[in-house]
Amino acid sequence: MMEIEKIDIRSLIPQRDPFVMIDHLSHTDERSGCSELQIRKENIFLSDDFLTEPGLIENIAQTAAARIGYICQKEKRPVPVGYIGAVQNLAIYALPRIHDRLMTEISIKNEIFHVSIITGRIRCNEQLIAECEMKIFISNQS
Repeated sequence: MMEIEKIDIRSLIPQRDPFVMIDHLSHTDERSGCSELQIRKENIFLSDDFLTEPGLIENIAQTAAARIGYICQKEKRPVPVGYIGAVQNLAIYALPRIHDRLMTEISIKNEIFHVSIITGRIRCNEQLIAECEMKIFISNQS
């Protein structure tokens, strides 16, 4: 995997505050990507100081989006918009708290035309806390 220099994550994804669920894309290659997120009290997916399930799902999706965004930027193409088409085999083992740091890894299982099927795994304190398979539809493809 290639380490990513620190760049504004909003240049890689279509989401804007308060809906940004990753802080930094840390690594990427042709089949995977990794991101980091420090959970802050301002996060819109918090409930009783815990990041809820929709926040974890969005974190995985945005990790995939940032990977594609980074590749497109390097190739001087517009950053595309993606849409979650389906989430399967979702398993949530624990909900992280405010101030926890998440490390999220996605792997590309299959890409056909403008559809990517990925697996995503989120770790907190080196413990697997969530995983799923996700189908993402990509629009604005160059």
